[in-house]
Formats: sequence, C-alpha cells, structure tokens
Amino acid sequence: MRHAAAVALFVLCAARLANAQSWTPPPESQRCPSRWGAGDERGSANLMTRDQVLKAARLIRTGEVIELGQVLDPAAMPFFPGRQLSILTKRTNVLPQSNRRISNEEMMIGEFGQIGTQFDGFSHQGIDNGFYNCFKQDQIATRNGFTKLGIEKVGALMTRGVLIDVASLKGVEMLPDSYEITAQDLRDALARQNISLQAGDAVIVHTGWGRLWGTDNARYMKTDPGIGVAAAEWLATQSPMLVGSDNWSVEVNPNPDPMIGSPVHQILLAVNGIHMLESMKLDELAAKRVYEFAFILEPLKLRGATGSTVAPIAVH
Repeated sequence: MRHAAAVALFVLCAARLANAQSWTPPPESQRCPSRWGAGDERGSANLMTRDQVLKAARLIRTGEVIELGQVLDPAAMPFFPGRQLSILTKRTNVLPQSNRRISNEEMMIGEFGQIGTQFDGFSHQGIDNGFYNCFKQDQIATRNGFTKLGIEKVGALMTRGVLIDVASLKGVEMLPDSYEITAQDLRDALARQNISLQAGDAVIVHTGWGRLWGTDNARYMKTDPGIGVAAAEWLATQSPMLVGSDNWSVEVNPNPDPMIGSPVHQILLAVNGIHMLESMKLDELAAKRVYEFAFILEPLKLRGATGSTVAPIAVH
C-alpha cells in the first residue's frame, strides 16, 4: 500500500509540474500599511496576547514536553550554501584556590539567524527593495544589523500549536522531492485529524523531510517538499502566528514555476507579516499523533538580525 501511495504521489508531482501556478508580488499599495498599522515591526507576533497564552496553557494535559529543535552540530548538520557554524572550546586555567575550580567556555562563529532550526524575521526576505510594511532595505540596512525589523522585536511566543501531518495523509513516511503541498492537502489533513485552525495558531506542517537531517544532508538541501503558492495564500487567510515545517524552507523547492524563486517567503513574510520556522524536528510529534499542543518559542535577542536559531517545544 505504501509503495502504491508513493507511486501515486510521484504521478501527482509530474502533473503539477505541467500545470505550475505562477505568482506576481502585489504592489505596495495593496500590501502596505499592514493590518497592524504603518510602522509596525512585529507582524503576526502581535497575535501573542494574554488570552492566546491562556488558551495554549489549557491544552496542557499530560505535561509531556516534546522538543522541536534540531541539534546544532557543525560536523553533522546540513547548511544552506555559504552558511557556517564553528565552535572553538576554550579552556580556562585551574584557579589557585584550594577547591581547584576549573571552567570552560566556547567561541562560536556562525550565522545564528539562519542555521539549524531557524525562525525567519521580516528583514530576511523582501520584494525588490521593500520588506514587510514597506520598510526599505536601503534605509534600514547597516553594517551592524537592521535599524528596523530586527528579530529582537518579536519577543517570546506561546500559542496553540497545530501539526498538519501531510505525510501521514498521503500514507508515506516522507513526501517525495519537490512535492507541492496544496491548500486541499492541508484541509484534507486537518479533516482527517478532526481539527481546525484558529487565528493566532502556530501552524506546523509535517512532510517527513526531517528524516534526512544528518543522514543525507545533500538530498536535504537539494530540494524539498513543501507548501506552494495557493497553500500559502490559504494559510494567510487563517491568520496564523507562524508557519513552520520540517524542511529547510517551509515551501516547495524548486518552485514548479521556474520563473519564480521561493515566493512563499514573500507571501508570508513580506506581504502578510507572518513569521516562518524552518528545519523543525517533528518525528516524535508525528509518531505520537500529537496534533494540538501548547507551542513555546523565543528568538535570541539579536538586535538587528534577520532571524534566529531557536529550540521550540511542544507541551501537551
């Protein structure tokens, strides 16, 4: 049965390649100011209210904590071309007191905004010279970070998390390379799980692609299955706090339309002000069929950064 399902998925992928959906960025007059007003820098993080926290807390019934962040291991983790992480452990001399205390620390060199399980901020991706809420790159970019839309503006997030298990819907452990997840796929998976989305949710899509992390990094970074343009636009209408996945870009790559590159990043970040969360560890969550949970995340306080490596958790 699994073999038959996989064959069907490959046929479906071929059909979608032949009927690729293109996308054109909307003009600034249609996307600015944002729904949170001119000058807003937090976008969907504005949905993090006390009521949202209390709603999430009521989902905690067993107290089990499931970690959703991949381990940062420079020797084993995949990297997008050009990104890096190096760790140098520094030894400290034994101090002269009688208790002989020793200590260690590390010096780290890397792109802490865009490695590992990473949370995308609004200065990470834009349209031409403009970002979310029409902040201009040539006006806010400096050598030492962005003067607007820095990741430090996001703050701590706690909300209802919803896992949409598309791999399970299709009867496979891992979706095929470059499989485009449609809005109908998302709706079908939610119906199968008997759950619906609510405003302010952390929407997490399980593709199974995370199985390749640390085992086949080349394949993990070459392509990935993920949401397409129509799915992203449908998700935006649901008003999520963030959209995440277990692949490296959340969206399908390469895009079925060879004339556009990573449009979902623009749709979510630049047009709708919705944060993205990439390269999540979702195997345990999916295996235990935990589809609704309290989701907790806080980006690093990196002033002016485009994003942050994070270690989110699910509590149910």
